[in-house]
Amino acid sequence: MRKFLALTAVLTAVLAPAGAEAMPVSLFLQKAQALQAKGMLALFASDYKLLKAEVTNASAQLRAERLAARAAGRRPAYCPPQDQGSLDSNELLAAFRAIPPAVAARTEVRDALRALLARKFPCAP
Repeated sequence: MRKFLALTAVLTAVLAPAGAEAMPVSLFLQKAQALQAKGMLALFASDYKLLKAEVTNASAQLRAERLAARAAGRRPAYCPPQDQGSLDSNELLAAFRAIPPAVAARTEVRDALRALLARKFPCAP
């Protein structure tokens, strides 16, 4: 089960299919909870691939934002050590669960991930 969650939080540069709509945190959490209930069978569920793609896409977008900000001489939202950084899946889910339900319903995964990365990897002043 831990592998499933770790894979969900993997930060890579692979983009989700074009045209995919952003997922609110509330829906992400609902799907993650349903997958956790499936145990090892979750690896074969279509929602597993969907959640993985959502995090992967958000990560790629945030990385592009960070590099563009740096190239433009602006301060990026977060500064991972040596342009690398990792998140534990439990950390990701805990941060998403800490968002009040009313806010989670209107917050995209990308924005919640950006906030988490900014807290975990703050940029030096």
